[in-house]
This record gives sequence, C-alpha cells and structure tokens, in this order.
Amino acid sequence: MTELTSEPARTIADLLLRRYGLAPARLVRLPIGQGTTNYRATCVGRDVFVKNYPPGTDLAGEAAAIELSALAERHGTPVAGLLRNHAGDPIDASSLYAVSVWEWMPGAVVTTDLTAGQALAAGTTLGRIHAAFATLPASAGPSPQAQNWLAVDLVGLAATVDRLIDIAEARIAAGPADPFDTQAARTLAERRDSIADIPRLMKDLPKLTTQILHGDYSPVNLIFDGDRLSAVIDFRPPDPFFVSYEVGRVAFYPNTVATTADWLTIARTLIEGYVRTNPTVTDDDIRSCARVALLQLLTSLYGVKQHYLKPGLFQDALDEFWLLRHRAASVLLDHQADTDALLHDIIADR
Repeated sequence: MTELTSEPARTIADLLLRRYGLAPARLVRLPIGQGTTNYRATCVGRDVFVKNYPPGTDLAGEAAAIELSALAERHGTPVAGLLRNHAGDPIDASSLYAVSVWEWMPGAVVTTDLTAGQALAAGTTLGRIHAAFATLPASAGPSPQAQNWLAVDLVGLAATVDRLIDIAEARIAAGPADPFDTQAARTLAERRDSIADIPRLMKDLPKLTTQILHGDYSPVNLIFDGDRLSAVIDFRPPDPFFVSYEVGRVAFYPNTVATTADWLTIARTLIEGYVRTNPTVTDDDIRSCARVALLQLLTSLYGVKQHYLKPGLFQDALDEFWLLRHRAASVLLDHQADTDALLHDIIADR
C-alpha cells in the first residue's frame, strides 16, 4: 500500500529527500518488528529499508548497535549496508521521526524447516560474530542482565501467570468466545505447573561465559538467498549476556522445535558450524545451551503478556509466537535427555 499521503509517512518521505537525497515514490509499512516501525521505500533505481524508532528510544545505544553491525561486517559477516545522512550520521534525529536507512536486501527469512545449508550458515556466522565481539572491552565487563536472569523471581512469575489466567477466564465467561482466550487459559495453566521445573534446571548450570552478542540472533533476523546467508540484520545495543543463550536460542528456535520433525538434526548442524568458527567457546557454554534456551522459554511470558496487558504493534503475530514458544518449551522439557546427548556428542567431537 502507498503511504505517502499519511502521517508520519509524509515527514519520513520528506526527510529521505532532504537528508539522504532519496526521493521515494512509495513508502510501504512492513508488518514486521515489535520495537520499531519499519518501511520499504521505493526510490529511483533502488529500494531502501527505513527503521523508525519510537519516542524515548536510546538512540546512542542504537548507534552503538549499528557500529556492531559494521564490526561484524569487517570480520566477514554479511550485513545490510547502512546509508548515512548528508551529515554522516548513522541515525537521523532531525524530525519527530528518528530513522536509520539501510540497503534493501533481497531474500527471505526462514523460521521453520531450515535446510542443512541454512543451518550451517546460521551457525558458522554466529560463531564468527562471537569470536569478533569477544575481544571488545565491554565483553570483559559485568553483565547485570545475566545476574537478573539467574535471579528469576519465581513467586512474581507465578503471580503474573495467575493474573493473566484470571483475565483470560473472565473474558471467556463474559463472551463472546475468543479462541485465543481459551488457548491462553490452557497454556498458562500448563506454564504455571512447569514453574516447578525451573529450580532444578537452574541448579545444575555451570558458570557461563558472558560477552557482547548480536543481541537478537534468530531466524527472523537472518535473510537467506537459497542456502546462502545474504544478511544478518537488527544488531542490538551492546549489553553482555550469556553466549549459551544466543547459541541455544537460534539452535532451538521455538518455531523450529515446535513445528519441525528433524529439529535435533538442524540444531546439531548449526552448533557444529558455530563451534568450528568459534573454537575458543567453552564446553560448558555448549553443554548448557539447550538448557538455557529452555529456561528462557519457561521464565518468559512474551506474547501472552502483551496480549492482556499491553498489546504489541502486531499482536496477532505475538499471539502465535506465544503458542509456538509454549509448545517448544514442552518439547524441550520432554527431550532433555536427547538434547543432552546431542551436545555431549558435539563436545566429544571437538
């Protein structure tokens, strides 16, 4: 759809002309992204991707994330090219609508049924990114994010689950019936029961490595052209966190685990590729990545919490993602012995 007659599209289109020398004939809002509003701008001879940051965004942090993308590119990672404005700024904040502008990358994201080539590319590229970022001074610094993650508030988590169940059940009772309310009430009740597994899973975790990461490395931020990984996008501001988290998140991605029969094979291929390009990763970080991924799923209410408390930009997508995340948590709980054996084999073959 053409949006040049709407606001903020008119302002962004004018900004692209004044600040970047780009004259968009079309500016189409894309149904992707929960933290920013994203557009595809069709200009003379090229298309560009425009990321509009909401008011209150830490633009200095976002600029630092852009620098991480550039660093990754220098170390051989394919990324989308950044277009700076006439002043050389990575982010243009001259209007109410702060934006960054990027080359449009052809290809597609693949969230289920990754081919062996795609899984290998995803793993080797993440290994290359981690190896490059491990040398950053901030990687040796403290990780408040990791400390908060380890100190999960189980009482607060259970209370939030109960609150969401009450809201869903009240809506069901009031009618008319919404299919998601029924699904939410069921899955939240199951999640309430699974909270009891968290202390056991946390107890056996070894000391895990923290460093600067991509920050949001998942299939939705990987653009493939066939088996070739053509771009890694949407690096997040530098904030040290667990290496095992980022490996486990992409290797055991909820969409893949919940919907793909050979998810263990995909995980093996991805992690083996990762280890080859980041050989200094510790055995404990690899051994723990499935457990950390499972714990992240069990301790997060992402999607369903937004549905009932603060809807996201594309809440239908978040609703679906909650159901996939919940299903993936159940699968990983049931297959802990399988993931432990898989990771043991990978470590033994190093």
